[in-house]
Amino acid sequence: MKSSETVNSKNNNFLNLVITNWESLEESQKSVLTKIWKVLTYKWQLQILFNLPFLIWWLLDISITKVHEIDLKLLTYLNLPDWALSIIGFGQSSS
Repeated sequence: MKSSETVNSKNNNFLNLVITNWESLEESQKSVLTKIWKVLTYKWQLQILFNLPFLIWWLLDISITKVHEIDLKLLTYLNLPDWALSIIGFGQSSS
C-alpha cells in the first residue's frame, strides 16, 4: 500500500520535472504552449458553463427529495404514452 509520503514525493518529483522542462524551453515555445493552454481552458470553461444547469439539477436531485415530486408532476403534465414512460423508468410493465 502506498503511504502519503510516497505519493507526495511522486507528486513533487513530477512537479519538479514539469518545472525544469518548462524552464528549459525557449520563449517562442513557451508562448505557443501558453496559447494552446488558454484555448483548452477556454473550451473547458465553456463546457462547464453549458453543463452547469444539469450539474445543479443533479445536485438538487441528490440532496432534496422534493425534486422527484417535480419530476413526476412534469411527466404527468406531458401526457406521455405508456411505452415512453416505461423507457424512462416510470411506467408499469405490462406482462
